[in-house]
Amino acid sequence: MKEFETNRFRYDGDKSLKIKKAPTKVDDLYEDDTHYEALLRQQAAEIDKWQERMYSHNRYGLVVVFQALDAAGKDGTIQHVFTGTNPAGVRVYSFKRPTEQELDHDFLWRSWRELPERGTIGIFNRSYYEEVLVTKVHPEILTDSQRLPEKATEDLDKLFKQRFDIIRDMEKYLYQNGFLTIKFYLHVSKKEQADRLIARIEDPDKNWKFEEGDVKEREFWDEYQDAYETCVNETATKNAPWYVIPADDKKNMRLLVGRVIIDELKKLPIAEPKPDDDRFKELQKLIPVIRGQ
Repeated sequence: MKEFETNRFRYDGDKSLKIKKAPTKVDDLYEDDTHYEALLRQQAAEIDKWQERMYSHNRYGLVVVFQALDAAGKDGTIQHVFTGTNPAGVRVYSFKRPTEQELDHDFLWRSWRELPERGTIGIFNRSYYEEVLVTKVHPEILTDSQRLPEKATEDLDKLFKQRFDIIRDMEKYLYQNGFLTIKFYLHVSKKEQADRLIARIEDPDKNWKFEEGDVKEREFWDEYQDAYETCVNETATKNAPWYVIPADDKKNMRLLVGRVIIDELKKLPIAEPKPDDDRFKELQKLIPVIRGQ
């Protein structure tokens, strides 16, 4: 069993991602299912503790971005990693295909609306990064659907460079205002993705998860790999790192994600609440009042 070493999956500008060399599977971090469940509960309790401390301190917030190809396990990871965290301290938002209202705004608008408050964790299931991933693989979206000025789409290389610059600036701005951004790319192999898609077809209870468009998108596998590699390398910074997490084993993936979140929360200069003796004494006077009511 390997130690929970996550730095090798971290990209913060010091090294470049070569996606073909990035692992999609690692040795098990757990001994068996019972051990896995125990580790997951332990992590959940620790995340809850640090979120509560962040809420009490009320100076910082956390944005957690999940990006992945279809069937990589984003939904399940969010569900398992944050089970046990106080719901009042967590906001989850899933970004679908842009609505008519969203298309009438700039590409960051719908994400800005969902940013978390101080003291809370905002989880983005997909995000503004779709606008430099899906649109890079399918540039016709930019010209046919996004209502951009004609001049903006004359040079798509320039457009994507501008978007990368804007994203880095936004995440820098958030960090300067007390909001750390952690970004996860759940890196699944093509074979494992195929197995999971087939499982969705073969199991009637999972048919609702399957979309015919997922099969079509597999034709663009190489293009998506290139798009993710470029995206990570263009937007990985010290204050908004990417973690490229092996996703072929869902249990390992969840444990790694949980460990990263805990480690990043621990880096925040969050003061532990200190007892106030005077306030404690004053509160004791209220006990007889409450009992007499």
